Parts: sequence; C-alpha cells; structure tokens
Amino acid sequence: MRPPVSHHRPSNEGPLGPRSRQYSADLTPPWKKPRPVPEVPADPGLVVEEPGTGFCGAVIRCEAGTVTLEDRFGKHRVFPLEPRGFLLEGRAVTLVRPAAGPARPARTASGSVAVPGARARVARAGRIYVEGRHDAELVEKVWGDDLRIEGVVVEYLEGVDHLPSIVTDFGPGPDARLGVLVDHLVPGSKEFHIARSVTSDHALVVGHPYIDIWEAVKPAALGIPEWPRVPRGQDWKTGVCRALGWPSDNTGAVWQAILKRVRSYKDLEPELLGRVEELIDFVTGSGGA
Repeated sequence: MRPPVSHHRPSNEGPLGPRSRQYSADLTPPWKKPRPVPEVPADPGLVVEEPGTGFCGAVIRCEAGTVTLEDRFGKHRVFPLEPRGFLLEGRAVTLVRPAAGPARPARTASGSVAVPGARARVARAGRIYVEGRHDAELVEKVWGDDLRIEGVVVEYLEGVDHLPSIVTDFGPGPDARLGVLVDHLVPGSKEFHIARSVTSDHALVVGHPYIDIWEAVKPAALGIPEWPRVPRGQDWKTGVCRALGWPSDNTGAVWQAILKRVRSYKDLEPELLGRVEELIDFVTGSGGA
C-alpha cells in the first residue's frame, strides 16, 4: 500500500513552497536588511549632520519627536527623531532624547562649581589684559562667572604694541597684579620680545600659539575638520573665511557666529585654557607670588 498523503507542511515550508534559510519571513535577503545602528543621546552640543539636507549643526534642543540643530552661522533647523536619521562623524546613528539623570551640581562654562546666589565681588586692583575685543568676549563667555566672583576685570590692549606703556601706567605691585594674555606668543616673535620686556614679579605675560583667538576654538565645535592654513602676508581672518566659504566682508559677524558655538571650556583648545587659568590664579594670588 502507498503511504497516506500528508497535508501537513514541513516547518521550513511556507505558502509559496519551501522557505530558504537565507531569507527571513518577509523574503528579504539578509544582505538587503538595514544594519542596526547605535542610539545616541541628543545631548546639547553634539554635532551631527542630517544627510537628507546636508545640514550640519550642534544640538541645542531635544523635545518629544524632534531635535533642533544650530549651524556655524547660528541658523536653526528642526528635524524629526527618526531611526538612522543622522550622521555622527560620518556614521549613521539614531538620535534619542537624553535620559533624565540625577541632579548634579550646576557648573559654570569654565567647569567650576557654580555658587547659587553668589554676588560679584568688588573689583580688585589687579587686572587681566587680552589683545583684542574678540579675546575679551571669549574670556567673558567661558570665565565670566568666575571672574565676577573673584572681582577680576578683563580689559583689552587693542594690539600688543601698546603693552609697555600700559604696564608703565598701571604700575603693578603686590596688591595690584597684572596678567596679560597674548596671541601667537612663540619664541623669536615680536610678541615674545615685548612680553619679556615687561614681565616682573607682579606682571605675568602668557600666551597661546595661535595666530588669532579664533583658532583656539576647537574645529569640531564649528563643524569643520580643521582650521585652514592661510599664506603668510594675507590677512588671516579673511583667508580663513574665504577658504571655508564664510562671508569674508564681515569678519565681525562671523566671529559672533563662532562665539555662539562656544558653550563651555570643552569647546576650547587646552593651550588657551591653561593660560587663562594661570592668569586668574596669578591675579587673585592663589597661584603663588
């Protein structure tokens, strides 16, 4: 006798016949399925790119279902929080709302623990001078809260050539220390020789290696790979703007856009951070004589 015909399909057989082990239930081959991507919290300051539009910016706000990015010129765009919706350092990621963690002590932009309700101290006799207005604005942005509590006033020189006369007029002493931050302070430079001529027990001149204070802002904070090289003899700010496609006829506006992207000390290069902290310690007397 012939064995009875079974109407039960084998476990590997679907309604269209035998199901290949290389295919999933929806008949999609595994090599065509999207690979899982990491979920990344949309923390403020995180720089990502939306691939559909090419818009690159830092996270400034994350709400239910959307994230707001700000580009290097201060322009805002709102995007939906979709799977695989953004590129982080060239790789696809899924942005998610940051988890609400335990309350932490508030900190100033410089990383110091904030003192709630603290009042500004009466200004000290000591001062910190920086080269120009942009330098002063950056120091205020990051260290302003600390400086007000310490009673330290920041002024600018409008050029290092004025430094010797300013030091002479100021007359630094034990109770009126003078700290100076100079751009491009490298051995053999004009700035180097001027700094040596005015340094004393009560006047400290320190500097960073950058041609301009712009360069002390980390490129990642601005969404650029690096600061471009500008040929000698060419105005540095103008050359940078042209190389990056920024407006070169209004460097003041470009600087304000850069300054907006600086949210804390994490956006600045260590060579600047150390020098400013050193000056604050010197002027307040906490760094020794």
